Amino acid sequence: MTIESIIGIAAGLIAIGGAVASLYKKLKKRSLTELMNQLVDKTLSNKQHQRILRKMNRQLGFKIKEEYIQKFVLNDRGKETVFMDICDSNDIEPKEDVCRRFLNVDIKKFRANYYSKRNNPRLSKEKDSPLENPPSFSPTLTNKGQTVYMSEQLMSKFPETCKNLIKILERHHVNYSFIKGTKDIWCRDYMPVQTESGRLIQFKYDPSYLKGKKEWEESRSDVKEICRLNNIDAIFSDINLDGGNVLICDGRAIISDRIFTENPTYDKDSLVNELSRLLECEIIIIPAEKGDYTGHADGMVRFVNGSTILGNRMTDEYKYWQKGMQKVLEKYKLTYIDVPFLTNIKDNKHPESAIGIYVNYLEVNNLVVLPIFNREEDKQVIEILKNAFPNKIIETINYNDVAQEGGLLNCTTWVVDEN
Repeated sequence: MTIESIIGIAAGLIAIGGAVASLYKKLKKRSLTELMNQLVDKTLSNKQHQRILRKMNRQLGFKIKEEYIQKFVLNDRGKETVFMDICDSNDIEPKEDVCRRFLNVDIKKFRANYYSKRNNPRLSKEKDSPLENPPSFSPTLTNKGQTVYMSEQLMSKFPETCKNLIKILERHHVNYSFIKGTKDIWCRDYMPVQTESGRLIQFKYDPSYLKGKKEWEESRSDVKEICRLNNIDAIFSDINLDGGNVLICDGRAIISDRIFTENPTYDKDSLVNELSRLLECEIIIIPAEKGDYTGHADGMVRFVNGSTILGNRMTDEYKYWQKGMQKVLEKYKLTYIDVPFLTNIKDNKHPESAIGIYVNYLEVNNLVVLPIFNREEDKQVIEILKNAFPNKIIETINYNDVAQEGGLLNCTTWVVDEN
């Protein structure tokens, strides 16, 4: 065998070795992504999740703390939420290569959140003067869980009511903050919709009910500017949809059929399919009330869980709405719990008053803040909610001055899961 032959064979072996090494690296990355998918499988036990974490840990060079692994519980968290928790709790910097190894995609906002938590810790726990100087929007918190955000306009226009709400939130250790750049108090409608995996979907905010009156048109908040001012990293959609018309729970979303008239250029099936893709869940369309100028779902029903909803008492609703809802309940096998619904509360001075709509409450963490109206029905509704949410605290608030303007607690709050 000649020297040239030996050199050629050696070169070939080196090339093969390099290819094998390259393939091994790719398989290693893919394997970590597969482990991440297994880690968020809700059908697995805690011990199985812990075994998966230990496999991941070996690939990461043992960066995940054993204490973290032993205490790991998935609950209802999605893949992105769990990934950030792993990084935060184990001081693993979510660099591009780390994101791609776990998620097969790089998400820059993870790095921004990671650095922000280390360089600019929250000051919301300081109690010097929380009401006069409310904290501004921040996507990162020292306390994990859900956070209630409100428009700065709420404190400006209804200071006493806003302070009363804040007192309730502070009493139950709920994080809260204020959003910059808003033009009215109804922040639920123009802020992004958060999916159960944690993604923020910013829909087009151009509701038909704000058109025709100069003062109403001028009150429409610029969603792109709000996202810019508050450092919100959202996925933008050209679908015209208010946040008050989206209710998400356990892989399902309830939206009223107002969505179709607000998006006349869309084929109905295509629109529903796109919403399902964006919101990562099954879409349930319910009939809108003809007398409700917004057509928002949160003025009619609310989820208790994926198979049960609370809603305005059927006998108080129009016949067409009752029939439409019955079809929905049967199709999706939903249980419906009646909640008293006060009618004829509007007056000439407040033609769009929302007084009487109990289902427009605020739900955050283990707390429900319920609007009451100094009526005999108040006690009945409190009992209904206590039975519906046995593991939650039910607080009440007089929100009438806000309600007279056309909305209640869910309308004036934007709840974000910071886990």
